[in-house]
Amino acid sequence: MWEKIRVMFTIGELRQKILLTLLLLAIYRIGWHIWLPIVDQSQMTAFFGQTSKGLGQLMETVAVFSASQLNQATIFGLGIMPYISASIIFQLLGSVWGPLERLQKEGESGRKKINEYTRYATIILCLGQSWFYLGFLAQRDLIKPGFNTFGWQLTAVVTMTAGTAFLMWLGEQIDEYGIGNGISLLIMAGILARMPGAGLDLIKPILENGLELGSAGGQVGVETLLVLAVLFVSVVAGIVFITLGQRRIPTQSAKHVRGRRVYGGTRQYLPLRVNQAGVMPIIFASSLLLFPQVAFSYLQDYGTFWQELYDVFQRGAGFIYNFLYVVLIYFFCYFWTAITFNPKDMADNLKNYGSFIPGYRPGKRTADYLEKVMVRITYVGAGFLALVAIIPTLVATWMNIPFGIASFYGGTALLIAVSVAFDLVQKIDSHLVMRNYKGLLE
Repeated sequence: MWEKIRVMFTIGELRQKILLTLLLLAIYRIGWHIWLPIVDQSQMTAFFGQTSKGLGQLMETVAVFSASQLNQATIFGLGIMPYISASIIFQLLGSVWGPLERLQKEGESGRKKINEYTRYATIILCLGQSWFYLGFLAQRDLIKPGFNTFGWQLTAVVTMTAGTAFLMWLGEQIDEYGIGNGISLLIMAGILARMPGAGLDLIKPILENGLELGSAGGQVGVETLLVLAVLFVSVVAGIVFITLGQRRIPTQSAKHVRGRRVYGGTRQYLPLRVNQAGVMPIIFASSLLLFPQVAFSYLQDYGTFWQELYDVFQRGAGFIYNFLYVVLIYFFCYFWTAITFNPKDMADNLKNYGSFIPGYRPGKRTADYLEKVMVRITYVGAGFLALVAIIPTLVATWMNIPFGIASFYGGTALLIAVSVAFDLVQKIDSHLVMRNYKGLLE
């Protein structure tokens, strides 16, 4: 492995891409800690430290998925959440709005135009989200005296909007001049930066009280560490397995004669990913379940009925919460797959290139077959995502450890980090193989 790493840095172009990517990620981490000057840091830290449930969980979940820091009002406080929201909006509109759908089919020029519209939408979302966010801080008296004026709040709004625009630019620079997907790497950097803190929270009781057998009284025992270690290895292995998992459909190209030679007739395969939706279903399901939790947290003082609803929607509260979580993951898996995978277009492309699936006529029969196969393998992929999402909740409940620890070392955050890291390794491998070197995965 060390020899392969040495080879990576002996290739000038690859070394330049890696160092530039690390430099841009370091700039992101520096700006992540720069507070807005109008915010009272001590009061804000104390406020969000007390709201560990409801609003605090919502902001922590959003922070994991969007490289943001909503419980600290920094210049990168919004992260890339507005850009992700704008990208999802345009991707959804592309499947239902004719002009945008035609623009998607124009190739590179259409993609550039959609990216331009996405940037404009990102700025609009930044202005709105940062204004409401600072209004929330002003209502909670978290802004310094003398700074709670329209002029200072407008300055903070422009600063946070510029911070998100700068992160968007950083991601595009990584895409063009660095290595890997820039936006995904920013999210992974935010997740990995939180992992040492979660690990320190786990081993702090051990350092103070020593390692003992048993977890009574909140003490972390040997079996807790073993279960978390096994969970970590199992989830990483499962993520890699599902990420590489494909349903290979055999295809054959039609034969055609040119002069005295016969071309075509070769057998190939059409790969369909088992987890076509990626991590998006977990993001949507988690966010959707946190909103009623926040709403009921404000209503729980008005009667036992609202208090019971609030308890039901607590993460890991019981069967109802976990059941709704799994149902939403399955729903969004099929929903997102239906948006990103079009069997009719794929069947038409096969027909245009002179290929066909043996036993199925080109056109509608092929599209129906592809849709049936995708429905079946999506069921397996959704089951895996549901398992990854539920296990940390069950472990945190049964073993009486903080959910933040279980989620970082065996849950959605780990799923995102491993998936992005695996994609990064594959792109590095492509550079090595292109120059006749062995890849990192060989």
